[in-house]
Amino acid sequence: MRAALAAGLLAGLGVAVPVGAVGAYLVSLTAHTSLRTGACAALGVATADGLYALLAAAGGTGLAPLVEPVARPLRIVSALVLLALAARTAVTAVRGRPGTAAGPRAAPPTPARAFLALLGITLLNPLTMLYFAALVLGGGSQEGAPARAAFTVGAFTASACWQLLLASGGALLGRALTGPRGRLLTALGSAALVAALAVRLLLD
Repeated sequence: MRAALAAGLLAGLGVAVPVGAVGAYLVSLTAHTSLRTGACAALGVATADGLYALLAAAGGTGLAPLVEPVARPLRIVSALVLLALAARTAVTAVRGRPGTAAGPRAAPPTPARAFLALLGITLLNPLTMLYFAALVLGGGSQEGAPARAAFTVGAFTASACWQLLLASGGALLGRALTGPRGRLLTALGSAALVAALAVRLLLD
């Protein structure tokens, strides 16, 4: 149990710490909404990581052949969704700039919508599940329901802690840049970063 829990914690950190497009979007979302919204979005990412960890621990070798054929199409869909979110972030920031004649500003997402959006985006990345599956197969320590549950809890907990840390950083960034120009520049910068990381997903 302890070994499986430790393996899950390490696995969760391993998949969560590299800040990719989803992490960058999470920081930006929190900076321009609220810590509550960002925390719900962070838990959406962690929930997806936990579900993939559970599938990997329960499915073992049988899951990898099923996921690999659809991995590339799902990565493309994930990248396109992130590009759309980056574009929406940039457009919303420009529309909110003082003196800009534009249509009505888009309403910020509710905490529930943020949770579902980040959950969906993260689930579109089947490489996360393959990552967990490789660790499970390599470690061989997830035999039995208690060990699988401990591995899943560890992965979810580690991912949640890291994603909530990113959200907290976004909230601090949002408070520090309260001026219209600062918020515009950070929104455009984060949109560009998310777009660049999404393009990289398409090219990999």
